[in-house]
Amino acid sequence: MSTVTATANTTRIPALRGAADLVGRSLLASLFVISGLGKLAAYAGTAGYMESVGVPGALLPLVIALEVLGGLAIVAGYRTRIVASLLAAFSIASAVLFHSNLGDQIQQIMFLKNFALAGGFITLAARGAGGWSLDNR
Repeated sequence: MSTVTATANTTRIPALRGAADLVGRSLLASLFVISGLGKLAAYAGTAGYMESVGVPGALLPLVIALEVLGGLAIVAGYRTRIVASLLAAFSIASAVLFHSNLGDQIQQIMFLKNFALAGGFITLAARGAGGWSLDNR
């Protein structure tokens, strides 16, 4: 007969995972929340930039809503799999539409950044938000 006892290390692991999940979600989402709010502050300029690459400026309210509300949902861990899937697709579309001049080093970095973000969101979509989230209540 064996006796299993909890040690300080084994009882802390779920709390550390929950904290790490929350920090990771917050870091991924921060770029989108800040970017969405920036688009609100520079609405006309952003709409004009979108139109200059062939994307209708009328889509800007949807972009802002996805970035801000989607980012906040990711932080809260609310409907994480769905929102993360949408943000992954958005990140890839943004890379292709707005950062495809790979001869320009800045645009290449932005392109790769968007794909890296998409990778993070795909991981969230596959694994879920983790312990410290509304999805896990």
